[in-house]
Amino acid sequence: MIYDIRHVTRFDYGAQVKFARCNLRLKPVDWPGQRLDHYALHARPVGRLSAARAEAGLANVTRLVVDTPVRELAIESVARVTVDRLVPVPAASDSTLAEIAALARTSRDLSAVGPAGYLYPSPLIPLDPAIAEWCAPDLDPDRSALDAAIALARRIQQEFAFDGSATVVDTPPIDAFRQRRGVCQDFAQIMITGLRARGLPAAYASGYIRTIPPPGQPRLVGADATHAWVLLWCGPARGWVGVDPTNGIWMAGDHILMAVGRDYAEIAPVDGVVLGSGAQAMDVSVDVAPLDA
Repeated sequence: MIYDIRHVTRFDYGAQVKFARCNLRLKPVDWPGQRLDHYALHARPVGRLSAARAEAGLANVTRLVVDTPVRELAIESVARVTVDRLVPVPAASDSTLAEIAALARTSRDLSAVGPAGYLYPSPLIPLDPAIAEWCAPDLDPDRSALDAAIALARRIQQEFAFDGSATVVDTPPIDAFRQRRGVCQDFAQIMITGLRARGLPAAYASGYIRTIPPPGQPRLVGADATHAWVLLWCGPARGWVGVDPTNGIWMAGDHILMAVGRDYAEIAPVDGVVLGSGAQAMDVSVDVAPLDA
């Protein structure tokens, strides 16, 4: 499937700002099963764009510097991505969770996608005994890694309610867990908490998912959103396997991966600093359109 993606972030600063410096992680990364065919990034009305180094995780980072006074700023990211990723099929030869944990602890891969970097708590995803206990029944050490991952994702999808008003971007996982409500970020963080509590390498994945409108309804341009899910390292043979606890499904042909990190703070699509005195308002519009549509 070929997707055209348009991601627009608009800032209204309330008053003129003299300076802004942003880190943009909007360009999809290279990853098995997807290919970036075209990419363009624009800042309006002003702004200097330059490549920057990812300080953590796996991301394509662009630095935006605005040193001309502005009241508003729009950042537009346009990509065409080809996704050819099959749904994972569990096999008898798959490693168990105990084997995965042991392999990760002894891994010498220190790259951005090495499993050892995703074994431990991170600032936004601390280990929590209550979440670990709730996840444990699906994470028996002798269970196949893929079987366990999809079972836990489906239980989260079934027992938690999607509620966009229940949490905000910095809501701790335990708060969403207690409410049994939240959004994709919350569900990913809860699942990652449970996996890491078992000594398993689990990463936070940021990107997009194809959305299909209800029967008879048109697809609304700009009504999509960024999405979050989980990557579980399943040994050298399988590598990283994506699981989506919001929908109870595998990462497959409907998912476009933008960045990978220990948690959201490492791979936020846009972050930075602004020098000004006004109250900032931000609006995000995302459109994920299959080319054949």
